[in-house]
Amino acid sequence: MRKKQILLILMSLILQISSVLAQNKSKYTAVSLDKKVSGLLKKMTLEEKVGQLNQYNGFWDVTGPKPQEGKAAKKYDDLRKGYVGSMLNVRGVKDVRALQKIAVEETRLGIPLLFGFDVIHGYKTISPIPLAESASWDLEAIKASAAMAAEEAGAVGINWTFAPMVDVGRDARWGRVMEGAGEDPYLGSLIAKARVEGFQGDFSSNKNILACAKHFAGYAFAESGRDYNTVDIGESTLHNIVMPPFKAAVDAGVLSFMNSFNELNGIPATGNAYLQRKILKGDWGFQGFVVSDWGSILEMQLHGYAKDLKQSAEFALNAGSDMDMESYAYVDHLAQLVREGKVKESLVDDAVKRILRTKFLLGLFDDPYKYCDEAHEAATVGKPEFQQTVLDMAKKSIVLLKNNNELLPLKKSGQKIALIGALASDKTSPLGNWRLAADENSAVSVLEGMQAYTENELIFAKGAEVVTEEPKFVFEAKLNTTDKSGFPEAIAAAQKADVVVMVLGEHGLQSGEARSRADITLPGVQQELLEAIYAVNKNVVLVLQNGRPLAIPWADENIPAIVEAWQLGAQSGNAIAQVLYGDYNPSGKLPMTFPRSVGQVPIYYNHKNTGRPYALDPGTVFWSHFIDEKNTPLYPFGYGLSYAKFDYADLKLSAPTLKSNGTIEVSVVVTNSGKVAGKEVVQLYIHDLFASVTRPVLELKGFERIELQPNESKKVTFTIDEKMLEFYSANNKWEAEKGEFKVFVGGNSAQTLQADFQLIN
Repeated sequence: MRKKQILLILMSLILQISSVLAQNKSKYTAVSLDKKVSGLLKKMTLEEKVGQLNQYNGFWDVTGPKPQEGKAAKKYDDLRKGYVGSMLNVRGVKDVRALQKIAVEETRLGIPLLFGFDVIHGYKTISPIPLAESASWDLEAIKASAAMAAEEAGAVGINWTFAPMVDVGRDARWGRVMEGAGEDPYLGSLIAKARVEGFQGDFSSNKNILACAKHFAGYAFAESGRDYNTVDIGESTLHNIVMPPFKAAVDAGVLSFMNSFNELNGIPATGNAYLQRKILKGDWGFQGFVVSDWGSILEMQLHGYAKDLKQSAEFALNAGSDMDMESYAYVDHLAQLVREGKVKESLVDDAVKRILRTKFLLGLFDDPYKYCDEAHEAATVGKPEFQQTVLDMAKKSIVLLKNNNELLPLKKSGQKIALIGALASDKTSPLGNWRLAADENSAVSVLEGMQAYTENELIFAKGAEVVTEEPKFVFEAKLNTTDKSGFPEAIAAAQKADVVVMVLGEHGLQSGEARSRADITLPGVQQELLEAIYAVNKNVVLVLQNGRPLAIPWADENIPAIVEAWQLGAQSGNAIAQVLYGDYNPSGKLPMTFPRSVGQVPIYYNHKNTGRPYALDPGTVFWSHFIDEKNTPLYPFGYGLSYAKFDYADLKLSAPTLKSNGTIEVSVVVTNSGKVAGKEVVQLYIHDLFASVTRPVLELKGFERIELQPNESKKVTFTIDEKMLEFYSANNKWEAEKGEFKVFVGGNSAQTLQADFQLIN
């Protein structure tokens, strides 16, 4: 019996490896790859094995003298001994080649290094922040954006990006929502797949790099939206909301995972065997490796989970964390832990195999200098063609939130336009956060974009600075909360104008890691500026540049036109100007709910009904609500307008019942009753009315992007099957339960047509 079980496990492992190889079109078979990895492992000493699990940050100028003392000297010595498996934050072919040369030509076994870098939404050429890209609901465009980033990063020697971040984020206070795909696990899963495929491709050239799904798991559920804070969620939320995008990344062939800083239900994720060994490497059959987040192994001491660094190393490796990023825990203590019997060498071997296997799949053993071509670097970085990719992505990311009286699009001639706001002329802020390799002042500003339309008179006034000094990556922005000296000039410009375009929002470094905000209204004196301008000219177009949903109830009530323009990267100003002037009809849809006030946060469309969703008795206060705010959002998930107008009608089901292993079709007719052609995202939602665990009031289960000419209609059809109705049930497994369902189709999660059906045997 024991032999049979072992055989089944080995067969399963071979099938899983074969799947990964097929996805990445590897020249290796599962058997040949395992033979190469196992053969190399047998030659390694315990210290060399541990070395493969050690990642160091760049530590010395490789064009200068070798370090002689201190931590840098130790790192250099470890590198020459083969005690380093990966480097991060080393970029540029010259430096990468120099370090790779040491690893390949000076160490005993010549094992090549991985070179990691945070390529989050572009390397030198910056795309919109990931949350903005997600607003496009355009999976091919998102994939192309990731592929562009991989090509440019690969050209400078980087072969591994710490992206995509696939955390489902419901709390706008958490700064890292800018780095993800928003609040929905279904949309997030599709975007995770697109980004993994865009980054990794088939590894056939140096245009593909290793992707990394992060942060495993629950990081976005930090209490109060405060980064690195405690996470305490139930099994239903973990499996039904948090996990699907990670599973989608595994299914797409991602070869690395990063665990998260937070604890999850009392156990730090870095030391969480349930997450890493049971779910990821066990249930899902993940064949890549897990890297810690920066110093997260060491931080288990601060969590109060491990007493010292040695015990942190023990807990992390035993739990399934394969590579140590900048904690020095493994390189200093792991070999001794193995000799003391506190860590099994077989677990070390498993971690090493995962890393070696990935290096083989990347092609580094065939050509360690695959990513070290200086001619390719010179020809690729900043390639002009990349700007078109970025511009296309930026335009698709813009969401039109409001357009009363058709104030937009602007007329291309005969209008005097006042452009107001410090962000309107800013050429760095639109790059957003996580643009480490980008040049300062490299974005096209809104001012520059609008100046291209020369038939109108354009008057620019800053009005007020957003920040008092340009923030740096490692520092927090200092807000301008007092200086209103520019108000008079801006007011005078507004008084002379036919239309005022105000560019307000967050500086690009006010969102991102460690950028949690307790107040998510317009920062500083910008709200006062907005009200002062509106007082003298009611024809205001508010263009928001921000990395998270903002609470803008006054603007929604008063300002006739509002455009959510996020932080759109290098082509920001051109994209915004083309939308404002109608050369591009906006089609973006919100991937996150916008609250009326911060007190509603976290607010999300796929909430539960509760036992008291409304007042059972008229006049009673005993139901789930605020006494000083509505329950509804300012703008719901999936929301976004167009210069066209889309009407939904004639929702039909092909049958009232769905049989197991069968399908039913849902159709709706969408008509463009507007004056211009436009694109619409038709969205399908489902509600499981009664289940073994309570289900959300709505769950996105499908969408289709269509384009319609004026007065054109199209019948859009979705297919529902039993698989679509599955969830993680009270039986602790994914299954669909028989019963009653509602189906909803519409242009956002709050405005839909609906019908009923049943799932039967």
